Amino acid sequence: MLASRRPRRERGSAVVEFALVVPVLLILVLGIAEFGRAYQVQTMLSAAAREGARAMALQNSVSAARSTTRSFFPALNLTDAQVAISPANCTVGQAAQVTVTQPFTFITGMFGNNISLRGQGSMRCSG
Repeated sequence: MLASRRPRRERGSAVVEFALVVPVLLILVLGIAEFGRAYQVQTMLSAAAREGARAMALQNSVSAARSTTRSFFPALNLTDAQVAISPANCTVGQAAQVTVTQPFTFITGMFGNNISLRGQGSMRCSG
């Protein structure tokens, strides 16, 4: 039985094909990782805003809502300037809204320098 052998001129074709495919796969994997990070931060911002809106609706206190929002995920390092609360005085039946914004920097820089992510939360005031 004869073993099939590749002709000499086709020996490096696998290496060339691999070299052509690797950059595309690398960009795809990095894109998935960057999107996953951005989605995680977006989810954290939305959860923090929702908890801030809940605190505002129950306690009718802007300072309590800001404090709750900032402390919900300490890793976000939120400042008071990043947390917007409206209205300042919550009346029964009115919706308290909290908006949290934070800049997001990509690790690789392949998809831009940075973007601004925003999370929103709303809850009806209970008085």
